[in-house]
Amino acid sequence: MSNGSDRTAQYADQVAAIGSEARLRIVRLLLAAHPVGLVVGEIQSELGMPGSTLSHHLDKLRGESLVEVKRESTFLRYKANTDALTGLDRRE
Repeated sequence: MSNGSDRTAQYADQVAAIGSEARLRIVRLLLAAHPVGLVVGEIQSELGMPGSTLSHHLDKLRGESLVEVKRESTFLRYKANTDALTGLDRRE
């Protein structure tokens, strides 16, 4: 695959990751909290989503580099990866 095709495939995977209503809600919530982000409990409380379901969605978003995670003591803080999200709108 050429470099342009590689990027197109990556973008397709990223768009598919936010194609789920739940994951889109998570991304929008994290964008609203940018640049500080939110800890998992705050996301869960805001969205009313079971922990195991939230974990699954966050893993998918992280796997596509749409969110970043950082451990703070016993908490995980998630932030929107604005570079990756902005990249979805770029034409190369």
